[in-house]
Amino acid sequence: MAKPSLDLSAEIARLESLAIDALRNEWRRLYQTSPPKRLSRDILLRGITYRLQELAHGGLSKSTVRKLQSSTSDCLFSRRRRRAAAFKAGTRLIREWRGQTHTVVILDDGVEWRGQRYASLSIVAREITGARWSGPRFFGLKTGADDASSSSQVRHPE
Repeated sequence: MAKPSLDLSAEIARLESLAIDALRNEWRRLYQTSPPKRLSRDILLRGITYRLQELAHGGLSKSTVRKLQSSTSDCLFSRRRRRAAAFKAGTRLIREWRGQTHTVVILDDGVEWRGQRYASLSIVAREITGARWSGPRFFGLKTGADDASSSSQVRHPE
């Protein structure tokens, strides 16, 4: 490990005393680009100190960067695949809510409830309850600690 060419603790102490405009200038100097517009002073300071440490001690190894990129793309791919394969078009979800039975039909490009198409189950759950619900949780597809006391069923197309 290379010896730092500057005293990081002294530099960090100096940075902590700077105003936000001076921190933005420091960001521009270190990253060669403007900082994102709405970064708080604390986040600016953290980004700057990370960059200083990276310059002094070296950044992530190429293999670590490759692993992070690979795991991120694998994760995104598997999430999309799971969502798409969850239910076939034509599957009916039946949910009772406050004495009323609600039936939702899964479509290739969304869901249908009461003759109208919606982009997601969460929008339908919000329409039914008037509150922000996770659609999959509302229809009993995901379990949670305080799931609703009403019942739900899934009927697959034949």
